[in-house]
Amino acid sequence: MKKVKELADEVEPWIGSEEASDAEREGLAMRMLGELALLTHFAEARRGKDDGEWREERVKGLARAVEALSGGRIAGNHAEELARAIIYYAEGYKKEAERRIKSLAEKVGVSREDVWSVVEFILGDMYCLARDCARDAVVRKFVEPSLELIMLDKALRGKFSREEALLYFGEMYATAIAGDGHVGSKRVELTIGGELGGGAALLRLATLHLLNRLMPDELKFNVRIHVVRDTYRIAARGDNAARLIRLLAVSAPSASGERLSDKFDEFVEAAKVEVRPGDIWLTDRGHVAADLTISEGGIAVKYNVYVRNTVVLQFVSTDRNHAELAARLLRLAGVGAEVKKVGGRDKWRIEVSTDVLAAGREELRKALAEIVKRAVENGWVDAGRAEGWLEKLEKGRVLKEGRPKYYVGLKEGAVVVRFASPNPASIEREVQRLNKMGLEEGKHFTAKMPEEDRDGYVSILKEGLAYVAWLSIHGSGEQQRLAADFVNYILQRAKRAGEEVYEKVREIIEEGKARGSLTLKGFEKKVEMGSKQYVVKVIDGGAEPVEKQDGKKLLRIKITAGVDGVPWRGPTPRRQRGRRREALSADKGPYGEGAGGVPHEGRQDNDSVLRGASQRLYALYRACRCHREVAQGDGPVNASRVYVSSSAVVAAVQAVERWWVCMLPLQQAAMPV
Repeated sequence: MKKVKELADEVEPWIGSEEASDAEREGLAMRMLGELALLTHFAEARRGKDDGEWREERVKGLARAVEALSGGRIAGNHAEELARAIIYYAEGYKKEAERRIKSLAEKVGVSREDVWSVVEFILGDMYCLARDCARDAVVRKFVEPSLELIMLDKALRGKFSREEALLYFGEMYATAIAGDGHVGSKRVELTIGGELGGGAALLRLATLHLLNRLMPDELKFNVRIHVVRDTYRIAARGDNAARLIRLLAVSAPSASGERLSDKFDEFVEAAKVEVRPGDIWLTDRGHVAADLTISEGGIAVKYNVYVRNTVVLQFVSTDRNHAELAARLLRLAGVGAEVKKVGGRDKWRIEVSTDVLAAGREELRKALAEIVKRAVENGWVDAGRAEGWLEKLEKGRVLKEGRPKYYVGLKEGAVVVRFASPNPASIEREVQRLNKMGLEEGKHFTAKMPEEDRDGYVSILKEGLAYVAWLSIHGSGEQQRLAADFVNYILQRAKRAGEEVYEKVREIIEEGKARGSLTLKGFEKKVEMGSKQYVVKVIDGGAEPVEKQDGKKLLRIKITAGVDGVPWRGPTPRRQRGRRREALSADKGPYGEGAGGVPHEGRQDNDSVLRGASQRLYALYRACRCHREVAQGDGPVNASRVYVSSSAVVAAVQAVERWWVCMLPLQQAAMPV
């Protein structure tokens, strides 16, 4: 409160529109300062009290006001009773409060109009006491900007790191805007409303003013606060917004790989960094070393560059937060970098070499090339060796070194595709990338954050690998591009792991790509059973949702197929006790008609017919890759449930991506939806 009062005159020009008069600005500033004073008063009054004690304290205060406002006509227990009713009303329980107020007016013999005049006065002029403006929902609006104010003030007095203060402020302010604001290329706006919103807005203005003092001259900005229907909007526009965005681009959680919003992601990708080479020298061991500084949004980090067998950029610190900041700036410069712990010591390091650096932005590549050229000019590096480095740095490389390196291998015969890292931001970033690709956590991949000395990981499930293969063919736009790129990358990693790994990975990917590429109608396949070969051809098929009597929903797949030219879509032939039943044969249809559609009157040996029908039905199962032990030969077919995995059958219902439970013998497949 004291600090904001000191800054009140300095932030007053930011209050109100440009057309507002000095009197209007001063009046609005006093109103906002009064709300901040109220919050301070209530927070101090509540200190040390639990919810129950604080509520009783408020009841007593309101009861004294009731006695005074009613001229003593409502006093004692009745005054406390009305005070409680007023609190109920302010908290939103209006019907209950109105019932209590009506009852109390009758008891004390005061007209309802007089009682309501007291109630309305208190709800107007003493609302904060009635509604409790010291509750968490209100105080929470003041906590973050208060911490920012303290931190920025310490940074200005040299008692806190300037870079870290800018970083932390940018993180908190960007998060606040993502929740209650707007960010665009020409406007950055934070909205604050609710009880004592003016006090919270004034506190925000004070923090922005101190932030401006920390920023370099070329990044200083102005903001304005407008009031629209008791909502305060703090906005930077035009060039002022562009300057503020430069800080947010480097400090927003999106810059470290965490999810914030699509808008911030765009600004982080478009962020510009300044890269400056510094001094260059020979180390005691005869290696070339140089300083290199990367900066953006008023935040700068100095790195070491070593020219040995290759060009290496390195950053080492005992402060992990500082190391994470260094990694952020490198990522803004186009280099995928991870912070790693050095052995068991409390030391953190970033290290990237030529191939990765060559994928960075032009500003970084030019600065590194300048360091190499200076080393050659000084005679410290062989010109022939330096030529290859310079070619990579000056031309740049279109490579995917920023992508995490996945392990691709086999475990007990199953394919394993996994990325591991001790860096939580790297895991979070990869999860976001997979989500952007269209994969769902739990369904297509699993993820776990690092714990103490154990790495975190992202593991692609078999279904996820098949699905991303499907997306690489059937996806659209950016999603398809990302999926195709990922599939190619995994195949490359699999090939490096050996022929067996590659073949198993390729099989999953090919199966995924085939989904939806075949049609059920016209599907044809030859099936060998014993010494005989059957030709199975699907004549027609489709899918429809059905609901069982118990309410369970199924997806029913119907297949009409011919085996060796015999159409089949009817019930499975079977024996019936006590009488003989006319059965199907090679020249007899499912409804008693002959090959030409003429009713067939002859009878055949039922066992012989059943034997042939059983074999043809089993051939259909085999063609559709249905997995179940189905009776063959002499016995009748009595199949009830099988599992289908044919790509042609899968194509019938593209919405279903995994195994289906088939309900036969009606040649109808059904699965739970």
